[in-house]
Amino acid sequence: MADFGDALAQGPDLLAAAETAVAAATAPLHGRRPDLLSVFVSHPDPDLAASAGQRAMEIAGATTSFGCRASGVIGDGRGVEDTPAIAVWAASLPDVRVTPYRLQAARHEGGISVGGMPVPAEDDAVAVLLADPFTFPAQGFVEQSDDALGGLPLVGGLATAPVGTTALGPSRPAPGGARLFLDGEVHERGAIGVLLGGKVGVRTLVSQGCRPIGPTMTVTAAEGAELHALAGVPAYRKLEEILRDLDDADRDLVLRGLHLGVAMDEYADSHGRGDFLVRGVVGADEDTGAVTVGDVVEVGRTVRFHVRDATTAGEDLDELMAASVEDGPVGGALLFTCTGRGRVMFGEPDSPSGGASHDVRAIRRGLAPRVAGFFADGEIGPVASKNHVHGFTASVLAFDP
Repeated sequence: MADFGDALAQGPDLLAAAETAVAAATAPLHGRRPDLLSVFVSHPDPDLAASAGQRAMEIAGATTSFGCRASGVIGDGRGVEDTPAIAVWAASLPDVRVTPYRLQAARHEGGISVGGMPVPAEDDAVAVLLADPFTFPAQGFVEQSDDALGGLPLVGGLATAPVGTTALGPSRPAPGGARLFLDGEVHERGAIGVLLGGKVGVRTLVSQGCRPIGPTMTVTAAEGAELHALAGVPAYRKLEEILRDLDDADRDLVLRGLHLGVAMDEYADSHGRGDFLVRGVVGADEDTGAVTVGDVVEVGRTVRFHVRDATTAGEDLDELMAASVEDGPVGGALLFTCTGRGRVMFGEPDSPSGGASHDVRAIRRGLAPRVAGFFADGEIGPVASKNHVHGFTASVLAFDP
């Protein structure tokens, strides 16, 4: 039987915090060596974060260990943002094959090639991917992964964190801040991860946390990411019609951020929440009548506008977990949640760590007791059996006990 442990430690001495976190995360394994260890570190100094990650991997002595630096980390039932902390997740996985890998991108005349991905075995069940978006083409790699990896699901996140601090607080993520941990080593570029195969029971959950508004429509004119006509009407005018029919509360949500859902199953009789791949609306031009989306949407696709708020995001995650537990209990989980799903979305003023703890609390309550992860600037996970990079999403890899 698999066993799992998780922990989160803070303090001015991050190396001591690493030792504390490892001890707490490995205690439920009852002296067994971890087969898989995940380490996530938040600290404004990338080199200090690297030292803490190395220390955790060294003293845990896991067969395979991986992780990264991030702007916030999750463990022990709470999330911590923009504060020095380390989260550790440990698992004993009998009869499970864990294959670590490191990916690097190289430019050439034909474009960009990626090397280092092992050929998946027939009984591989899932791959975890942590990538530095400044040095690795994560979007393109994930888009092509379905063909390249034979449909193997990918779960993970884009690992970025501020480089140093300013007088106003942490600076914005920038090149050079990534620290990727793999089997005792620290890498500053590319991507790392693990393949899990053999007798492994896993399931993936991707909570996009959006609610549809307005009617379902067909794209009747488009060029690249610009939608020119929806249901035969100029896209901008169609959007105006939809906004006129909304109540004040939904209209306020649109002003905070509008999204477009692209139906994953064109042949479904109806399309509701969870049936769409959600992408942000990044612009609308009254003069040209175009609405611009953060992805390419082809003519003929079925789409619907969406809004997002804390209530919707919480309900969506709860519904996914309720459906998942019908397949049996879960022993542990890795959580990759968006930086926008912390205090920004789930502000909880009465909680010591505020809204940063919402997702991990929900998962511990409704899915798995042992959860750890980090706040990502892009979350990786499958929707309708196809891998995607998402935003404002919670991507979960859950392990059967």
